Amino acid sequence: MAAGEVEAPHGAALRAALLDAAPETVRSRVADLVSRAVGQMPAADLPAPVRPIARFAPAKRAKVGSAPLLSALGSADGFAEDVVAWWREHRPEEWDPPVAEPVHAAAVAVLAGDGDTAGELLRDAGERADVGRLRAERDAALARAERLTAEVERVTAERDAARAEVGTAGPDLTDEVVKLRSRLREQGVRVRQAELSAAEADRRLEEGQGHLVRELDDLRRERTRDQEAVAAAEARARRATAELESARRAAHEARRADDARLALLVDTVAGAAAGLRHELGLRADDQRVGPRPAELVGSASRAPMARVTDPAALDRLLALPEVHLLVDGYNVTKTGWPALALAAQRDRLVAAVAPLAARTHAETTLVFDGAGISGVPTASVRGVRVLFSEPGVIADDLIRTLVDAEPEGRPLVVVTSDRAVVDSVRRRGAHPVPSSVLLERLARI
Repeated sequence: MAAGEVEAPHGAALRAALLDAAPETVRSRVADLVSRAVGQMPAADLPAPVRPIARFAPAKRAKVGSAPLLSALGSADGFAEDVVAWWREHRPEEWDPPVAEPVHAAAVAVLAGDGDTAGELLRDAGERADVGRLRAERDAALARAERLTAEVERVTAERDAARAEVGTAGPDLTDEVVKLRSRLREQGVRVRQAELSAAEADRRLEEGQGHLVRELDDLRRERTRDQEAVAAAEARARRATAELESARRAAHEARRADDARLALLVDTVAGAAAGLRHELGLRADDQRVGPRPAELVGSASRAPMARVTDPAALDRLLALPEVHLLVDGYNVTKTGWPALALAAQRDRLVAAVAPLAARTHAETTLVFDGAGISGVPTASVRGVRVLFSEPGVIADDLIRTLVDAEPEGRPLVVVTSDRAVVDSVRRRGAHPVPSSVLLERLARI
């Protein structure tokens, strides 16, 4: 697999794959980033193989502990995320500088687990590493060529000296001259080989540079296409918004026209009904013919009511016309949800009782002690009236006051398990219901 070409796993496996594909420069930079973080992180947050390395000196951690640190990134879930979190919290300017050099940017992408970005950066880093290696090979070849050239010059000098010695020494030096010529030929061959190697390194360097230029051109064209697509999408969104606004205006105007026609129809029907009422001699709407049915229930006396003991009986009471349901709030909530805070108890009771009130159409009032409560609304909350007793007045007395305020004959249901409240409201003609019965009924909704 070429540098930067990886599959698409997730988590620790993704980082292991990215590290396998990364060139050595990127792996070294990742090890340096991890080693600087583990020295400052709590030992309890580190994987077991990394804890001994965290005690090393900073320079030694990156050099000696590189292999265990990189292995932990690819095997310990959560370790890389902890390292990234430490860098972003303590060294954000080093972690994500405004202009990051390619190796650092690739190391950050690998450590952050950003597969797409890391793949592109690793390909770039791999190509740069290849180019650097080719340059190093070329420089080494040129250095060898220079050394060989110096050797040739030295051998040539030796040859010239030998020739001079031959001229003076005579035939005895002929063999030595032959040897020197042989060495000179060998050095010439080595020089030519070095020159050929340098030429090949130059050629490979030019090919790498051309590949980088083509990649850059492709990236620029792709960015231009993305920008054009975004602009087209924004234009479509603007057109859709304009069409939606036009549709809304048209619907609003149509609704206004329908409302005007409906109002005219209602006025016509109301006029006809008024004329018919006048013609038939009927009473006006605000003139009641007699007492309401609920006002006649039990109007003879307020005899003590029997205590309700099951949800079915409670449902029968709540089905009575004009029934009023009074709930001793904290008596119910401390029976059903004693572990919650008082505010949470109140909210839960209101949320639980609201569907029951909506279903039965019973007037529903929740009464709470007002001690220590400030700024709490007393208006209807989701169809349920919430009342708090005044300072110095307990909720029990407020419940008795509400019962006394109702007209005789109106069905009253008081939910409480307080014996004193049960006895007093029963004598006043209300139906007492234990808190447990209401909680059982609410549990069925």
